[in-house]
Amino acid sequence: VKVHVNIIEGSRSRIQVFQGIVIRRSGEGVRETFTVRKVSFQVGVERTFPIHSPIIDKVELVSKGAVRRAKLYFLRDLRGKKAKIREKRENV
Repeated sequence: VKVHVNIIEGSRSRIQVFQGIVIRRSGEGVRETFTVRKVSFQVGVERTFPIHSPIIDKVELVSKGAVRRAKLYFLRDLRGKKAKIREKRENV
């Protein structure tokens, strides 16, 4: 996913894109959150966003993955190509 986040620096505001893999969703209702993980300069970065947060401009779905787990915490221990998730193929 690509999460477009509204960043306010002083009097200016800008949109920053955080692109990564959703590794979990938790909570329900107004308190619901999702966590996105990406690897930046060989360092894993995770960021948790409330779904109903006003700082989120939009969430773009880049691709869907084929996984068998609800929580993808095992990706934290994997490096390189092993951390890739197979793309879900749809029958046409």
